[in-house]
Amino acid sequence: MTTQNPILKRIKKNEILEMENRFRANFINSISGFKSVGLIGTISKDNKTNLAIFSQVFHLGANPALMGFIIRPNTSARHTLENIEDTHFFTFNHIQEEFYKQAHQTSARYPREVSEFEATELTPYFENDFIAPYLKESHFRIGLKLEEKHNLTINNTIFLIASVQEVILNEEIIEKDGYIDIEKAGTITSSGLDSYHTTNKIERLPYAKP
Repeated sequence: MTTQNPILKRIKKNEILEMENRFRANFINSISGFKSVGLIGTISKDNKTNLAIFSQVFHLGANPALMGFIIRPNTSARHTLENIEDTHFFTFNHIQEEFYKQAHQTSARYPREVSEFEATELTPYFENDFIAPYLKESHFRIGLKLEEKHNLTINNTIFLIASVQEVILNEEIIEKDGYIDIEKAGTITSSGLDSYHTTNKIERLPYAKP
């Protein structure tokens, strides 16, 4: 059965600018499609743990192994950013369906003295000599070190570049060629600001050549 092509609407830049603020935020946050989403774990200089959900996360390079993160403008308290700047270490924890509602709740603006781990009843876990807390409930965890920070003048966001220090995962999801089957890990994805999704792989294709 074929799907009839929908009627597509063209929305120009001036129309986007005229949208109501919250509508525009939801609209523009959705147009990039499905996004990686996870929980960043940090710790302050006085040993207070912090946990925050982030979807502006992406692969930046394999050699050296790097990940990139975008943090919104620093116009209000950014406990995650402050902790990363102070300690240089943090964790990125994949989210599974079992705790996505608790993960979303970490986006609430808790005061600094309240740990999101405690507020959402999620569990911090420390791996030997790594100073930042992992999320015990996560089946896929990455330890990271801050390497560079860039202030983007176009919209005052902050671009962090971090090197991968360690990866903690179930070895059974690593295929012979190094590909990681994240569906087997139960990792979910997101779209927009508040929509969460499980995925279904269509197919792995061979390396494309002319």
